Amino acid sequence: MDQTNTQDSDFTAKLKETFREEAYELLAELEAALLELEKTPGDEELVGRVFRAMHTIKGSGGTCGLNDVSAFTHDLETAFDLVRKGKLVANHEIINLTLKSRDQIKAMLDRCYKGETVDDAQTEKITAALKKLIVDTGEQVAPAAPTAKKTVISKEGVGRSVTYRIRFRPEYGVFTRGTNPIMLLNELRELGPCKIVAQTEAVPFLEDYNPEACYTYWDVILTTDKGKNAIEDVFIFVKDESELSIDVIDEEGHLEDEASYKRVGDILLERGDLSNEDLQKVLHTKKLVGELLVETGAVNGDKLQSALAEQQHVREIREKRQGIEQNASIRVATGKLDQLVNLVGELVTVQARLSQTAVAKNMPELLSIAEEVERLTAELRDNTMSIRMLPIGTTFSKFERLVRDLSAELGKDITLTTEGAETELDKTVIERLGDPLVHIIRNSIDHGIEQPDVREAAGKPRQGTIHLSALHSGANVLIQIRDDGAGLDKDAIRAKAIEKGLIIADASITEKETFALVLAPGFSTAKKVTSVSGRGVGMDVVKKAIDALRGSIEINSRKGEGTTITLRLPLTLAIIDGFLTKIGMEHFIFPLSMVEECVELTRADAVQSRGRHMAHVRGQIVPYIRLREQFNVGDEQPDIEQIVIIGADGRRVGFVVDGIVGQHQTVLKSLGKFYANVEGVSGATILGDGTVALILDIPKLIQIVEQEELAVS
Repeated sequence: MDQTNTQDSDFTAKLKETFREEAYELLAELEAALLELEKTPGDEELVGRVFRAMHTIKGSGGTCGLNDVSAFTHDLETAFDLVRKGKLVANHEIINLTLKSRDQIKAMLDRCYKGETVDDAQTEKITAALKKLIVDTGEQVAPAAPTAKKTVISKEGVGRSVTYRIRFRPEYGVFTRGTNPIMLLNELRELGPCKIVAQTEAVPFLEDYNPEACYTYWDVILTTDKGKNAIEDVFIFVKDESELSIDVIDEEGHLEDEASYKRVGDILLERGDLSNEDLQKVLHTKKLVGELLVETGAVNGDKLQSALAEQQHVREIREKRQGIEQNASIRVATGKLDQLVNLVGELVTVQARLSQTAVAKNMPELLSIAEEVERLTAELRDNTMSIRMLPIGTTFSKFERLVRDLSAELGKDITLTTEGAETELDKTVIERLGDPLVHIIRNSIDHGIEQPDVREAAGKPRQGTIHLSALHSGANVLIQIRDDGAGLDKDAIRAKAIEKGLIIADASITEKETFALVLAPGFSTAKKVTSVSGRGVGMDVVKKAIDALRGSIEINSRKGEGTTITLRLPLTLAIIDGFLTKIGMEHFIFPLSMVEECVELTRADAVQSRGRHMAHVRGQIVPYIRLREQFNVGDEQPDIEQIVIIGADGRRVGFVVDGIVGQHQTVLKSLGKFYANVEGVSGATILGDGTVALILDIPKLIQIVEQEELAVS
């Protein structure tokens, strides 16, 4: 293989890897648009979204050498083009077939990127169904474009800032075809900064005006990093009947003087709006060229305005490019980002050691340096953590399809509503949250929402609702899954728990504790095993997954009204602000977001409580837990202790420690398999002097103490 072929192959491989994330994003966009289209089949904008996603997958797939994806999507695009032309209605059958096609494209991508297998028989079956759909409308099946022996890949515009000059002249009868050119221009605005100037020279006098005709055309100056294909995709429905020119006039990295740009006369010449002869006539006058061109009738005011807009736009883009505040985005491999977070974590630990050493040595100069390093480290930490944050809506959108397919399988009518999709959460937490949410939603569909006839008989709407919401709460995110179904049966849960030996027959437990029993391994009240549930696997998996994320799960339900499951999750699993305390020679860390205040506890105060572990804090009684007793720390108890008061689950609980060290940037470390079953501790961190401090699992500690008190009573 010669050097040119090797370079082409390497570039194709890089392009394929670059396309990886975009491909899965396009599939998500395709699925979301199809599900919306099913609800409003006549929405032309949604049809456009679907068609453009298909077109981009086909084009980019072919460019990257994914010929199977490109060929399969070609047939799908051809079939859906009939929907765009009004020859087919986007009914349930067509949406189903298109969703199956989307799943098959995903399988093909998984084969390429993840080494998984593809059911080729399913590909042929879907392709045959698509071709039948096309033939049944009287259309011919268009063959896919043949693959050239050597693919020439255009690198123009993709990934770097390029400015284009676009002239869009729609056909005279564009309105009668149901197309609004303004919508297309608005789509261009979404690709990047642009200036649009309307050319109205062809608009006739009122007596000759046809309101159904389009006399206007537009000049657009657009700067984007999406490439020329993205611009062509905007006009994909009208380009065959319209005049469309797209020319590159400026791009990032050119060798010309950044501050300058062409003169107005040169711009008009390039566009063909002015002849060289007319330009020469006015060049030697003292007036401004633009003014004279309009005065002499060489060009009209709209064309001059368009040329001036181009000149100004390019100059602004070049000035911005030269400036420091250029906002650009790049895709970064997850592994590199994780490595960066790990290095920042190590830096935080070293910074803590530097600060501790500076204090111990009592050297003013070193203290000043340590404070500056601490400030910079905190800023670096916050910026690195923000890079990992993603809107949780990326996870929410996946469940629309789950609810649609599963409710249809079970013969139920269920809709999914969402709220707070913009709430941001650590990328790692989001990735590990998908499976638990799937389990909960499947349970809501199968156990929670009743059949339509049953709901109607109970005075409810035939259509059930599952509501998924997210909101920030301090350093946590609360995710709620709420349904308006039958609710949980406390008596059935209690009977099953007694049968399985989870509680004794005469045990006195609260409603909240009763509902928590469904989280026990192997627990199920389903009367029969289905493809969805009844095997006793589900909610215990959810609990394990949420525990692994250092989160908590709470269940509330009212019989006949529905069930709400609340997940409380930390914003990040990497670095948190901690509150460092000390008991004897041991150090313990509270999540700072949970700490409300600290008060002293003297021996006299402890004696007055008569062993009841209650403290009076500004007129309120706050129960407290002695961590010394909980962790069997045997050092001598000081005369004055500290109560760290925590806000947890809407109540205040105190934790007694010997002393308070203060705020501490805490790099979270796992305890390892040997300590995996230690309760009340969620992890550990390394202090500046090399010693280990345990990070407390507050909800678990409270739960342990409550269970101990119940056992004693």
